[in-house]
Amino acid sequence: MPADGPHASRAALAHAVCEHFGFVDARGRAQLAGCVKALREPEHAGHFKLPVAGPAGRRPGQLGSARRLNMPVPEPQDVPALADQVRGLALVKVQSLEQLRLWNELMACEHPPGAGPLVGAQLRYLIHSEHGCLGGLGFAAAALNLADRDRWIGWDAATRREHLHRIVGMARFLIRRSVRCHNLASRVLGMAARTVATDYETQYGYQPWLLESFVDTEQFLGTCYQAANWMAVGHSQGRGRQDRAHEAAKSVKAIYVYALAAHWRARMGVPEPRGPEPLHPGEGLDGHEWAQHEFGGAELGDLRLQRRLVECARALGDQPGRAFCGAASGELAAVKAYYRLIGLPDDDRAITMQAMLAPHRQRTLQRMMAQPLVLCVQDGTELNYTNIAQCRGLGSLGTNQTGARSKGLHLHSTLALTADGLPLGVLDASCQAPSTREADDRRCSANIPIEEKKTFDWIQGLRQCEQAAARMPQTRLVSVMDRQADFFELFDEQRRRNKVDLLVRAKHDRLINDPLSAEQRTLFDQVRSGPAKSRLAIEVPRQSTRPKKSKSQARAGHPKRTAQVQLRWRAVELQPPQHHAGKTALRLWVVHVRETRAPAGAGRLEWFLLSTREIATVEQACECVRWYCLRWRIEDWHRVLKSGCRVEALQHKTATRLQRAIAFNLVIAWRIMLLTLLGRQAPELPADVLFSDLEVEVMQAYAKKRHRTTRTARRGRWPRSQARRLPRPPQGSSCGPPSALARPYATAGDVRGLCTVD
Repeated sequence: MPADGPHASRAALAHAVCEHFGFVDARGRAQLAGCVKALREPEHAGHFKLPVAGPAGRRPGQLGSARRLNMPVPEPQDVPALADQVRGLALVKVQSLEQLRLWNELMACEHPPGAGPLVGAQLRYLIHSEHGCLGGLGFAAAALNLADRDRWIGWDAATRREHLHRIVGMARFLIRRSVRCHNLASRVLGMAARTVATDYETQYGYQPWLLESFVDTEQFLGTCYQAANWMAVGHSQGRGRQDRAHEAAKSVKAIYVYALAAHWRARMGVPEPRGPEPLHPGEGLDGHEWAQHEFGGAELGDLRLQRRLVECARALGDQPGRAFCGAASGELAAVKAYYRLIGLPDDDRAITMQAMLAPHRQRTLQRMMAQPLVLCVQDGTELNYTNIAQCRGLGSLGTNQTGARSKGLHLHSTLALTADGLPLGVLDASCQAPSTREADDRRCSANIPIEEKKTFDWIQGLRQCEQAAARMPQTRLVSVMDRQADFFELFDEQRRRNKVDLLVRAKHDRLINDPLSAEQRTLFDQVRSGPAKSRLAIEVPRQSTRPKKSKSQARAGHPKRTAQVQLRWRAVELQPPQHHAGKTALRLWVVHVRETRAPAGAGRLEWFLLSTREIATVEQACECVRWYCLRWRIEDWHRVLKSGCRVEALQHKTATRLQRAIAFNLVIAWRIMLLTLLGRQAPELPADVLFSDLEVEVMQAYAKKRHRTTRTARRGRWPRSQARRLPRPPQGSSCGPPSALARPYATAGDVRGLCTVD
């Protein structure tokens, strides 16, 4: 097109095209930027040539002419440690030149990508308070293509083009470096979610339906997004918006989304995704197919790695506890494939413990969906690798009696159980190198953010349970924890959403107000002083004598016995600690179990169980006791992991490689434990459900050798077509396992379980 023609500039041409074809936005304004972008495509195809692009001029006074302040933004003063105590916290929409200069200065100096430019429809906010400016946010157009996001939404290319503007990207989110305020980031995210849709409608004439954001997991955990109920839906590919050469030069980031509107898929014309079908505990565990079920489909970035993962898991599952060269019977190709998988670079973000366990976690969720009640038992254990002197990346586990420092990893996991104690799978697992506190860190414990403390693992586990609960509304989840989880922040986290019940054994004997007197009494004394409301019999297993070893104290042994205990319960209000003085008291129920008379030389059994569930009857109190007794299942799982699978005998050069090898054994230990318990609790279950034909034939031959002529499990054997799969419940039903796996709840006088003695 000639420069002196009727449309001498691209802007003039875009105006004419928009006017001719009616390209306007929701407020009737010409879509100039989108029109110019669309005209570039036929120009690149050679159909015509656009006028030469001139400098992007702006009228005096436009917001775009503002740049930055001529001075640093003043630091906020006296910011409290808790978001609840921040005075005058507010989101201020950027509308004036001075506000835009302030926002630009903040982002240019303190945000890694800087101030921009942002693309598409944009909004900017400043985080103001009486203490000063605490940070800022910026919203802009969503990413054009995101494979994991688009797969999660379920739309096709045409629907994406039509409704992409309904997704708004959080392009900038900054809490200033000098601000150390617990829960501030999640509080700001909640404030933004409540106002951004209205502000977009006011400025651009439409309301967005979804927010999206990215988290660089190499630098951040994304904790604030999880606390604000954002959902992780996958990862980016590291390309960025302008990567036309497919170089993928940017870091891979986690994708988080937040729904602003209800039924947003229906508004887009996209069908709701069909949820996975519930599974019974023993389904798909036979010797040949179990590895494909529990590890198949892991997103490792390469289909060959997926197949290798399944093959390695199958070989290790056949001979647990052996080095892989022995498990593979010396097959050179299999051994090389295993060590190539384990030995991939430590910075490979696709081959992580979470990625390897993702298929098993999905199967665990499906098994949980078939249960009316699931116990999510959390606990941690230390994996000692002091003997691997050359291993890099291990943390300090402490010192032994000689002063020598032990090295290893800390495993914190959540094991899902049925109400009868059958393990459904590993719902969550993290294996990290414990970090020691810096010598110059003089902060008292109250001033350290909870995210930097070891106890944050319990909160992370609770959030995983809450995410699982959102996917199975027909299943009730109870998170069961031992005394290490008795801290205020955990109960405060639970009451904010109240999706999962908590059952925690009390560790701290707090001071509480006695409503019957003017004096303060300790929690334990006040509960003990109440009348006994019932009596129970609890089976205490045999405990062997253990000498003092490393950090473990010596332990006296005792024989198996049945403890006769008294049962009490009452509601209490626990006041927040001083560093949470602005929060309200916790209303909990305490279930007290105390042995009336212990044998000579044995410690008296006594538990104080803190429950977020209201306790009104003897049956409800007995349920809490029975659930806590089942907490010992995770200790049994740890024993299988260490003694049966021998994970502490693994030897690799880095902690990352150890984590990958441990991921295999977490699932294998669960499978061993489940098969053992199924054999005890459901001996009439057909052997074909859990074992292949070859394995059944081997066991038959072994039984004949031992002069056994019959085998109970072979009676009434199911047809082969039915033995592989147990019947599934209807979609959306909450029915339990088949009768062969079902067991009644314990009554008030018949509570049985494993327990420990103080």
